[in-house]
Amino acid sequence: MNSLDLKQFQEQVSELLLRHRSLLDVLSKCQQSNAAVHRSVVKAVTECGCIEVNAKKQQYSAEMSLKDASQTLDTHIAGQLCENCLEVISAELGKNLFYTASLCNLLQIDLQEIVSDESKKCSTLGFFNLS
Repeated sequence: MNSLDLKQFQEQVSELLLRHRSLLDVLSKCQQSNAAVHRSVVKAVTECGCIEVNAKKQQYSAEMSLKDASQTLDTHIAGQLCENCLEVISAELGKNLFYTASLCNLLQIDLQEIVSDESKKCSTLGFFNLS
């Protein structure tokens, strides 16, 4: 998404959000939509089975180079999302972005500025941006 798209999205959300204009409503909807994202990923594992979680301790040592670490550390995901799960998770992420943009609107925060600032921080800090 370019900056114009984010700005347009944030303005569109502002125009559409009628029912949940209270800060408390938006905060609770953010939390609810975040839980729905997590639940849809869990269902991809437990109901569909298109992806699996194979988690174990990450084999990392302080002596590793950053390149070695990035090649060694695992996502713990096996498989690939099927078309249905991809659609469901994408829809839930979209709702989550809607309520994030709503929160930005209520607090008069520019979503594009947040993305831009975070991108600058990632560029500057690189692999050390782990917090």
